[in-house]
Amino acid sequence: MTSSERLPDFFVVGHSKSGTTALYEMLRNHPQIFMPEMKEPIFFAPELPRQAHRYRAPETLEEYLALFAAAAPGQLVGEGSASYLRSPQAAERIAAARPDARIVAILREPASFLRSFHLQVVQAHYEDQRDLARALSLEGERRRGRHLPKRSLWPQELLYSDHVRYVEQLRRYHERFDASQVLVLIYDDFRDDNPATLRRVLRFLGADEEVQLTAEEVNPSVATRSHLADHVLHSVSHGEGRAGATVKRAASALVPKRVRRRALGVAHRRLVSGAAPEADERLMRTLRRRFRPEVEALSDYLGRDLVALWRYDELD
Repeated sequence: MTSSERLPDFFVVGHSKSGTTALYEMLRNHPQIFMPEMKEPIFFAPELPRQAHRYRAPETLEEYLALFAAAAPGQLVGEGSASYLRSPQAAERIAAARPDARIVAILREPASFLRSFHLQVVQAHYEDQRDLARALSLEGERRRGRHLPKRSLWPQELLYSDHVRYVEQLRRYHERFDASQVLVLIYDDFRDDNPATLRRVLRFLGADEEVQLTAEEVNPSVATRSHLADHVLHSVSHGEGRAGATVKRAASALVPKRVRRRALGVAHRRLVSGAAPEADERLMRTLRRRFRPEVEALSDYLGRDLVALWRYDELD
């Protein structure tokens, strides 16, 4: 690498649906911090498909380094890929490339995390089971390669219980980085006292914690209100099927890409997206009983009573 090419000084490694996007947006507005426009480069998780997002993730080191070329001298450089925490390879690869990096992870109560994550993958068309209980029941079959959605780019994403093996995930980073280099946040703290949590992150990174940054509320959980409208818009935006391909070709020839994306986004918000439904409390309690051993292990691992914080001590 040349002196102008820089690997990140820090990584926000996840989890998704736990405030990582909001943290990314706030940090990139800090004058002492540079984070690229691409929020999820996923460069250090090679097992993930490069086309898993609306853009193509970098495949080569040259492409990855180019993301940070605009960083000013003296700025801290960071990136945020929510898949790094659950990736079996990311911690080792980050440590090999940048052993002095700082790592930020955010954890959320397992049942609420899985409910929110399931809504996200349904909306993204990676999951075809709109009922969470049904999706969870298929884990065994999906581990054997069965009952996978046609549009699933990374089947492991739909093995929901693997996402909340928090101790296993954190241990991968603690085995490769000194404890002083790893900051583990709890989503409840980030949600309930955003300014204090942000100051803690800035202090950890070595940035000025007195800079005033506006709290961000991004990437909320939503549900699909109209499945028909969702299917039509998805077909058009991806050029799927004869009609979808025809409409996309015509639109591409007449309308700039940025305008097309904005129009599709507006249509999706107005016709497809709706408020997330009320949680099925019976299912939530079932999930909390199922994952209580993980929460107890995480409490011991972090030295914090998450059993009480997440009210697992109130389960029957």
